Amino acid sequence: MISGNAATSTSGAALPTAPSFEELRDTLERLTAHDGAGLTQADMIDHLTVMEQLKAGLAAAQARVTARLAATRDAAEAASGLPAEQRCRGLGHEIALARRESPARGHQHLGLAHALVHELPHTLAALTRGDITEWRATLVARETAILSRTHRIQVDAELAGRLVTAGDKAVAAMARKIGYRLDPGSATRRVRGAHSDRRVGIRPAPDTMAYLTGFLPVAQGVACHAALQQEADTLRAAGDTRTRGQIMADTLVARVTGQATATGTPVEINLVMTDKTLLGGDHEPAHLYGYGPVPAALARDLVRDAAKSWVRRLYARPDSGTLVAMESRRRTFDGELRGFLVLRDQTCRSPWCDAPIRHADHVLRVAEGGLTIADNGQGLCESCNYAKEAPGWRARRVPGAGHVVESVTPTGHRHRSRAPTPPEPPGYPIHLDVVFVGRAA
Repeated sequence: MISGNAATSTSGAALPTAPSFEELRDTLERLTAHDGAGLTQADMIDHLTVMEQLKAGLAAAQARVTARLAATRDAAEAASGLPAEQRCRGLGHEIALARRESPARGHQHLGLAHALVHELPHTLAALTRGDITEWRATLVARETAILSRTHRIQVDAELAGRLVTAGDKAVAAMARKIGYRLDPGSATRRVRGAHSDRRVGIRPAPDTMAYLTGFLPVAQGVACHAALQQEADTLRAAGDTRTRGQIMADTLVARVTGQATATGTPVEINLVMTDKTLLGGDHEPAHLYGYGPVPAALARDLVRDAAKSWVRRLYARPDSGTLVAMESRRRTFDGELRGFLVLRDQTCRSPWCDAPIRHADHVLRVAEGGLTIADNGQGLCESCNYAKEAPGWRARRVPGAGHVVESVTPTGHRHRSRAPTPPEPPGYPIHLDVVFVGRAA
């Protein structure tokens, strides 16, 4: 519960009492009936303005509560003798669960709260008043992250009063410019840090397409794009009827995979569908691991166009649709059992975490009697698996239909996750290892 007595400001004026948990919930319930009915157009604009300020003020309050939670947890764990490097381990995941966001976002909220409360008081004040959005406060924190605490406080002071009318790009540019002046070496450190973070990622796009992105040093990124443009211009000049964008996309695939054509890519993928979808023309969507659901017709096309495919049946219980368990005598999930968990869970099992599965983990620890069987297994990303090993975290398998895991955080809050429901019985899920190698002319 969030409550407290009236505080005193630096000017001596009494500050309002913090609302209780019940009052916050009551405000939320009252807002459900607010749709502008009975207001003039001018009134509705005024309400939109105040509600935007309210959102910002709530974000500031969340930052202050988060910072106090971190300090309280750190002090409690220090008193229990926990080493400094192990304190607040998993707290970012708890914040993510509370805010119904991914663990990555939870850690960002924790870092932002620390920066605003301890290093950026003027930015926090602007957020509290509703003068800026949470995103603009995040930009200030992000652009000054490489600076020392002293310089960060100075940047914050110089930005005071200048953020109210500035847009996102202007806010970031101002913070960066002041930082470069105070610490010229920060520019070099930023470049080195960004260079070490280079990576490639993939995420779903509409219409069964995908975004393949590369975070690269600027010279390499420009060089890659220029090479693709040059190839497209050359082929278009020679009479190629594809668009420049199509040629660039096909060339990227060809050069990355080493194939002469984009359709001749040798790659193994995991495709899960029912027998009726594969053989009977059913419309139940299939699941492509690493991407998500794909239309039944496209799944059949993928199988048809593949030169090779391997089929394995994964039978489901007719009452619940839960995939039949596999088990192992080993202490670790590996081989087909690990593959089974990956296919069943599809992404990290933590609520609101869409990260790829990196670890196959025991729900009930082996040390506590947990068995290496599918019912006691779950797929987790690396971050979530390490977080659940922090003091105070517990997990258990909830009996009943489907594979449900209940996780209990150090504060006693409970969160449940359910494995994705496989294609509906009586169709039996069929796991296809599909290998595309291109078809002979």
